[in-house]
This record gives sequence, structure tokens and C-alpha cells, in this order.
Amino acid sequence: MDNKTSILVIYTGGTIGMTKDQQTGALRPFNFDRIYTQMPELREMDYVIDCHSFDPLIDSSDMNPSFWVQLAEVIEKNYESYEGFVILHGSDTMAYSASMMSFMLENLNKPVVFTGSQLPLGMLRSDGRENFITAIEIAAATIDDTPVVPEVSIYFENQLYRGNRAHKFNAEHFEAFLSVNYPVLAEAGVHIKYHHERILKPNFKKLKVHKTLNNNVAVLKLFPGIREEVVAAVVGAEGLKAIILETFGSGNAPTERWLIEQLKRAREKGIIVFNVTQCKGGSVEIGKYAASLDMGKIGIIGGYDITTEAALAKLMYLLGRNMSREETEVLLQKPLRGEMTVGQ
Repeated sequence: MDNKTSILVIYTGGTIGMTKDQQTGALRPFNFDRIYTQMPELREMDYVIDCHSFDPLIDSSDMNPSFWVQLAEVIEKNYESYEGFVILHGSDTMAYSASMMSFMLENLNKPVVFTGSQLPLGMLRSDGRENFITAIEIAAATIDDTPVVPEVSIYFENQLYRGNRAHKFNAEHFEAFLSVNYPVLAEAGVHIKYHHERILKPNFKKLKVHKTLNNNVAVLKLFPGIREEVVAAVVGAEGLKAIILETFGSGNAPTERWLIEQLKRAREKGIIVFNVTQCKGGSVEIGKYAASLDMGKIGIIGGYDITTEAALAKLMYLLGRNMSREETEVLLQKPLRGEMTVGQ
């Protein structure tokens, strides 16, 4: 009987899966059915590596809720057959997809590692090869038959991040991601050093996959000089259920009366307003400064140190569960998958 660790590689599209055509020199999608031929070093890992490629492949800029449901279904269908999953994904929206998978896959007790690259696998200097190989190693890692990283993560350029804590900050460097408000889960050098105390613990419950998402959400970024007509247009959008309000600093906004009146109008329409800081580091504290005091009074809720990507994913997930606004707002302020730190 073959007791080798088995990993499912899921290729959604993106830069990592491109290789150069030997005849034309043009980049074309990598054939993952021939993965051992194209990457013979994988044989040395002594794992069973199977591949699932989406057809058609999707550019990560075209990522959308229906694709997230398909991705979650692939994991659900294969969950019992594999010890871990590696998702090859374009880096542009990887933080959104990793955040979304963390919420959709409730009671996840196996590694789901997102990775990709800034240069295609078929290029000589590609960062994709190391990212891919190390992501597989992380997905396969166990201690006493228990996965080392049983959560959704992103591996990129020697760093393993919690998926719903990371954001893409650089379009050119190999170090494309940052996680300012939560330390890395692992670092890969000569050895992979895991920070076990930072990693979510398995609960050994049955996987529950949430497939109903509600994308009646808007992101409204405040800026000096923002016009009332712009805010009013967002608040008045047909069917809108929630606004992620990207504020200044620790949750501050202009103190002009019209802004509070528009946000109050949103609240009266039953719209959730979720206050998230534009800063990549730090936390929202409504009421810390006078500039955020009025927002607290009209029922705007703070997102602590959550990223915009995770806030969007969490809202789509929670709104899809058809709870009352009050229940949704309570859960928005609680860490469900390690996506926020409440009380510094």
C-alpha cells in the first residue's frame, strides 16, 4: 500500500503557469498534466502530486464570486483524498481569494497554500519554481500526522503569510506581499522555520463549505476634497447591503456635516458601514479622535486591524448567510478565522 503524502495542485491561471513555446517563443499555459516532465525535481519530494487545472483559466483580475464558489467546490470534492492543497493563482487578487477561502472553508483542518510568481515558470529567472516547490512542502508538512499549517495561507518569496492578513504591495519585486498587522507564519531558508504559536490550531470538526456569497458591497475610499455627490451615489446604489469605508489613520473622517448625514442615511436604509483604515499597519479605534466620534454615535462599526481584502471577503460571506443586520455586525467585530486582532 502506498502511504505517500498526496497533494492536489489547483491551477486557476496567472503568471506562474506560463511557459515559453519552444517554436514560437511566445508564453503559453504550462501543461500541469506533465508536471513531472517539466519539473523533474518534484520527484525528489516523494509526494504524490496531482493537478487540477481550471478550464478556461482565469486572469486573476477577472476573479469573481462565482469562481470562488468553483474553487471551494474543488477543495470540497477532493478534501478527503489529499493531505493538502496548493492553489496557483495570479498575484494581483491573491489576497482577496485567500481571504475568501478562509471564510468559505469553515472548520478547515488541512493546509490550503496559495502561491504564484512575478515571472512565468518558463522564464530563466522565474521566482515561480521556488515558490511552487516550497508551497508543496508546506502543504505536506505534518507533526505526529497533524498538518503543521491547517489554514489558508499565502507563500511568496521565502515568507508564509496568513491568507486573510496579507496584501499585495509591490508589482515588480519578487517580495510582492506584506502582512503588517500579523507576523509571518513561517520563513523559508535552508530550513523552513515554522512559528507554531502564530498558526491556527486544528479543531478536527467536519469541513463546512459556504457557497452563498452576496456581493452587494461597495468600498468607499475617503480622500481630502471628496464630494457629497460621490458619497451620495454610493449610498444610493441599488440593492447595496454594506459599505467598507476606508478612513484615515485610526478610523478618522472629515468632520463636515454632510458626510455624517450621508452615512446616517446609509444606516437608516439598513446598510452596514464598516470602518477600515487606509493605513497598511495599525487599527481602527472609533472615538479615539474627535474626527471619528460622530461615526460611533450613528452606529458605524470599526474593523480593528482587518485588511480591506479580508473585510470585503468577510462581508460577502456574512451577508450570504442571511442573518439579521445586528447579528452580522456582531460577527464583523469578532475574529472568525484569525483575520483581525481585537483589543491591542
